[in-house]
Amino acid sequence: MNILLVGGGGREHTLSWKIKKSNLCDQLFIAPGNAGTAQFGVNIAISVNDFESLAYFCLSNKIEMLIVGPEEPLVKGIYNFFKDSAATAHIQVIGPSKKAAQLEGSKAFAKAFMDRYKIPTAAYKEFDAATYEDGITYIRNHTLPIVLKADGLAAGKGVIICNNHIEALAEFQLMIQHSKFGEAGKRVVVEQFLDGIEVSIFVLTDGKNYVVLPEAKDYKKIGKGDRGPNTGGMGAVSPVPFVDAAYMEIVTQKIIKPTIEGLQKEALDYKGFVFIGLINVAGEPFVIEYNCRLGDPETEVIIPRIENDLVEILSATAQQRLNEISIITSPQIAVTVMAVSGGYPNEHETGKVITGLTETKLEGTMIFHAGTRQEGDKVLTNGGRVLAVTSFGSTIAEAAEQSNYMLEQLHFDDMYYREDIGYEFR
Repeated sequence: MNILLVGGGGREHTLSWKIKKSNLCDQLFIAPGNAGTAQFGVNIAISVNDFESLAYFCLSNKIEMLIVGPEEPLVKGIYNFFKDSAATAHIQVIGPSKKAAQLEGSKAFAKAFMDRYKIPTAAYKEFDAATYEDGITYIRNHTLPIVLKADGLAAGKGVIICNNHIEALAEFQLMIQHSKFGEAGKRVVVEQFLDGIEVSIFVLTDGKNYVVLPEAKDYKKIGKGDRGPNTGGMGAVSPVPFVDAAYMEIVTQKIIKPTIEGLQKEALDYKGFVFIGLINVAGEPFVIEYNCRLGDPETEVIIPRIENDLVEILSATAQQRLNEISIITSPQIAVTVMAVSGGYPNEHETGKVITGLTETKLEGTMIFHAGTRQEGDKVLTNGGRVLAVTSFGSTIAEAAEQSNYMLEQLHFDDMYYREDIGYEFR
């Protein structure tokens, strides 16, 4: 079949690499893609949110499956756009409906959903301009630390952990009264702080059945030892040492099953990935957030560990046949380390020449492009997060060491990466 993959980051390069291995894929197109995805398919210069152009391209190129990578087009309703038109309704779309994508698009929607189905999560209240003074009082009386979350999409930067009330009140004011996060922060969820280790659980559902994919742990902070501001993700490991069969049984019974059953009960059309961000508090899992797509850089460690044909799995998802699929996971450990532009996550320059991409190859190591573009015979940086290097190993330390070694062979001006990914498990 002909497939169109929407997106242009490390997640999409990894998916392109995996999709192209399938005998079920005839032609692969990526919109807009990057210098890395061009190795496996044809990049198309169409924005992820230009639904009309994407639909026209699909019809012109006999696309049978549309895989949506990033969250924004899902939250904006790309699934509905394709399914509500007779011309494109036959195309298999991997991703939830607009209403179902509110699990990521609205923190308040997700929290209310968890409340309804008794899914463990932190205590919270939500506020907007109309209830601003109530929010001030609530924050003043709240225990510390305190978590403030912009309700909508804020490019992974809408969560602030405050260690004193003055800071929390100032951030609350900036979000609601001064539009710190634009429309995303017009409503703010004020949440109890939970202390523990985070882990990302990935489920693929056809709306009725589901399969559990390999788990991962990502590292959001820019600095070594998890210090400094949050980023989109500086690296990831999979599997996560404390996630054993007993822990996953708790997660399945308390979180995964109620989530899938809740989607069914509320008739939320969902054929795609459910990313469940958990925090492990003394052996008990609590949901921090839902995402309606795969994470990045988690994709770069979980997809290489899946031994199944990915297109076969996604076809079963679209056709509600996931009950026929068993996920085969490699026992090897994968560690991804992200190389970023100097200054990221704040202001940073792009257009830097990347060297070493073709000169050095290591068995068991893959380079996935996150923010790159091709210009003639040169590959240039094109974002804050630039390259994700994934390595397999028998231990987290071994895999991390190999990824770090590969990064030493690569170069662009002001390149930075964390050498300690997976540090607490080494």
